[in-house]
Amino acid sequence: MTRIPIVIPRYPKTRASTSTPPSKHNLPAYRKESRPTLSRTLQPVAIKNKQRALNEANEAELAFDDTDFFEGDYNGNEDELERPAASEHAADSDEDDFDDHLLFEPEWEAAPSQPQADEDNDLDLLDDAFADDELEDQQNARQDIEARARGHSGFVRVPYPDPRAGRRSMSHGSVDHGANAAYGAHLANDENPYHPFNSQIEWEVARWAKLRGATSTAFSDLLSIDGVSERLGLSFKNANELNKIIDHELPTGRPKFKREQVVVAGESFDVYYRDIIECIKSLYGDPDFARYLTFAPERHYTDEDQTIRLFHDMHTGKWWWNTQKKLDQHRPGGTIIPIIISTDKTQVTMFRNKSAYPMYLTIGNIPKEIRRKPSRGGHILLAYLPTTRLEHITNKASRRRSIANLYHACMSRVLAPLQHAGLEGINMRSGDGALRRCHPLFASFLLATGIKFGDCPKCDVEKDDTESNTVPLHLRNIGEVLDALAALDQGNLAFVRACAAVGIKPLIHPFWEGLPFANIFQGVTPDVLHQLYQGLVKHLLAWLEAACGATEIDARCRRLPPNHHIRLFAKGITTLSRVSGTEHAQICRFLLGIIIDIRLPNNLNAGRLLRAVRGLLDFLYLAQYPCHSTETLQLLDEALDLFHENKLIFVELGIRNNFNLPKLHAARHYHLMIMLFGSTDNYNTEYTERLHIDLAKDAYRATNHKDEFAQMTRWLERKEKILRHQKYVSWRLAGGHQADPYHSRPPDMTFGREQVMTKHPSAKSVSLEKLATDYGATHFRDALARFIAQQSRGNDPAPLDSQALDVLARDIHFPFHRLPVFHKVKWCSVDARGHGDAHVTLDSVHAKPQRNVGAHLTARRSDTALVRVGMNAKDLRDFRVGQVRVMFTFPPKSIPLLFPPTVHLPTHLAYVEWFTPFPPAPDRNSGLYKLSRSLRGGETVASIVPVADIERSVHLIPRFGVIAPREWTSDTVLEDCDTFWLNSYIDRYTFSMFR
Repeated sequence: MTRIPIVIPRYPKTRASTSTPPSKHNLPAYRKESRPTLSRTLQPVAIKNKQRALNEANEAELAFDDTDFFEGDYNGNEDELERPAASEHAADSDEDDFDDHLLFEPEWEAAPSQPQADEDNDLDLLDDAFADDELEDQQNARQDIEARARGHSGFVRVPYPDPRAGRRSMSHGSVDHGANAAYGAHLANDENPYHPFNSQIEWEVARWAKLRGATSTAFSDLLSIDGVSERLGLSFKNANELNKIIDHELPTGRPKFKREQVVVAGESFDVYYRDIIECIKSLYGDPDFARYLTFAPERHYTDEDQTIRLFHDMHTGKWWWNTQKKLDQHRPGGTIIPIIISTDKTQVTMFRNKSAYPMYLTIGNIPKEIRRKPSRGGHILLAYLPTTRLEHITNKASRRRSIANLYHACMSRVLAPLQHAGLEGINMRSGDGALRRCHPLFASFLLATGIKFGDCPKCDVEKDDTESNTVPLHLRNIGEVLDALAALDQGNLAFVRACAAVGIKPLIHPFWEGLPFANIFQGVTPDVLHQLYQGLVKHLLAWLEAACGATEIDARCRRLPPNHHIRLFAKGITTLSRVSGTEHAQICRFLLGIIIDIRLPNNLNAGRLLRAVRGLLDFLYLAQYPCHSTETLQLLDEALDLFHENKLIFVELGIRNNFNLPKLHAARHYHLMIMLFGSTDNYNTEYTERLHIDLAKDAYRATNHKDEFAQMTRWLERKEKILRHQKYVSWRLAGGHQADPYHSRPPDMTFGREQVMTKHPSAKSVSLEKLATDYGATHFRDALARFIAQQSRGNDPAPLDSQALDVLARDIHFPFHRLPVFHKVKWCSVDARGHGDAHVTLDSVHAKPQRNVGAHLTARRSDTALVRVGMNAKDLRDFRVGQVRVMFTFPPKSIPLLFPPTVHLPTHLAYVEWFTPFPPAPDRNSGLYKLSRSLRGGETVASIVPVADIERSVHLIPRFGVIAPREWTSDTVLEDCDTFWLNSYIDRYTFSMFR
């Protein structure tokens, strides 16, 4: 065991040129925002306004130290900006000489809307035809943007201009041996793929014991049963013997943990960590990732003219491209390995207040779809940091400083090898055996910049200005901060003053001080889980409870109709305690719809409240897009603007007196961070939160709770060895073949899916009378007769009017009295991107009858769905909402009696009761479409449609009015209510389609 002092040796400083920061502009509190209001018409322009252009250009300038060689060089003035002509050699030119100078400037803007009317006015603009036209134009423009972001028009890939970047090394004597082949060479057994286990059954038992089994004691007790080991043919008799095989005979897949001590104020603390270079090699060389790795940056566009850029995986962001340029100046031809670090303390027990502080590592070369799935092993546990609160230090200020310095000392010890390897490079083999000179560079980090509490960890905006969306902001100058840290040599007082002058804590050698090409203020990335769900959404729910009343909100929650995506909170949402991020996400799916028409105190108009909530929810959903374009990033900014333009409603309600919330201010940085590092699912802590279970909580449960971290690391090492051997066994059994390389493409926002019906019906024989009584298909006979009459005409192109069809339907006689019925249709994911993802259910529509369960009558469930009625899948006019009552098939013997042989009848059909068509534009305040039952002569309009035409489920929120009728229930509200709002927040695709 090694002792390391709290103050570690200084690393060489990297000084950047300093500049005097511009003066702050303090705006009066609650002054109405001066920026233009949300657009009603979308127009392509170069710069939204001069204030934002200057603000964002300054932020771009401070984002990189090397100002004469970074993505976005431009030395002209603002009036000279114009779009360059397209060139056939665009891939070889530095596009950023113009285009990316607008790094944070929108490429099109929204025209300012008409000034808002006074609160005394009704704000009822839906009767104004001109306002309707504006909303419809806006909606059409948004749908075009969403279509381009979803990849409907394809994309254009522009590679990095220097072909040496990411190229494999061609060293003499170098032979490419795949990772699995190298692993097998250590085992030295070509005949038995399971070696060192004697047989498949022995390997399966060992794998079960370490990955799925009970405790070691329970496993030993199982094997001690007389005859169990002998009948299974096991070479080990208990858990200890199995552990010896794993420890001594299985090759090491990932590096072992080291244990060192940190001394603070005379007390020592253990830190368990791994060699970070070996961890990077393990991830980079994993055979499962070999075909998916990215080695060089790229630019992706939606069009051949390269005017609309896409951002998704990390290699499509500007950071990788810019850093590759900087690296090429130092050592050309290197392969960047972006290092993504996250740390977060977590409780490992429920009652004993025992915690762990895991530190996770992943690399940006692995596609984000793989990294964000814990089961794929794209993250590695790098260290367990000390969790001490240093309670032996009595002075609180001294204790806080000591805790911060302890943290940075441990982080510095773990990350120290990156300093040399990042600059000079190190040869690494990927899983396919290809050798490259790799440069592991610190890219992204969550938390811990050393900024004082309450200040923004990225920019220089003052605490009192964080509520504004217009105050200029500039990234903190890393050069000035490094100069302040260097003042430590001048004495403690000079050091403290220098740190205070640049707005940081007096940290002794923070871990990021000596990392090459690192800018910690740029590298702190957005955190959707903690900043949005557990931050802004938590605040928003408290504000709405104060504004609308807990009783009324809970009453509306209890009366929502069921849907696959909606969790029904039977007791409401205001009484929940310790609400998780998942629960906040579930609440957001219906939050906007339940506050429409609700009464506010003092009879204040609810229009601004709806627009404020809508702005935050739109920002939340847009921020989580798996693929962004320069256009959708403008929508992201407009959503945030919409909240700020209407936030004063909470002040007038007496709920807030300011909005100086750091997490609200952090939303201003999302645009920049997505352009730099790709979409937020590259670095969201929501994915590493799941790792706490596998790598901290489960590990702790496997110990005897004494000297637990030594046991936790040993348990984890054995588990990782089993997982690595599992990959080798699968490779051997598959014949040792390597898959073809994979080429990255933007994620499809439609999330490839396939419709699935059960092989056999849920009810084999249901009478037509029960379809009407139990399933609610009141007009089933008439609708089916009309369907048969229409289909019986075969390929006759002449359409029939309604009356003529009714005449033909009267002559239809059913050769059956019962039908086979299906109670559910579902949509399952497909592995559209070739990542080997498992199939999961993404959506479903239920059509279940009412049933008698004992003395209790269970209500029927008839879900609402989006049905395709036209040929254009991009136009809302070709879709209708319907309530699916029955899904069925014809008895095979009846088909030739009803239809001519030339008719190709769909296998599965559905009886659907229609709602009105979509209006030209959604509601101006809520942004939701208003629908009602489609009636003819006072009767519900119903049809028979192919189940294949059901696109997906939709959720309708009842129009509750001022007070929700208490006689309505979740089971019957679709029949009780006559007007609904189409909920566009149930999932990401529905949001992109209807917003």
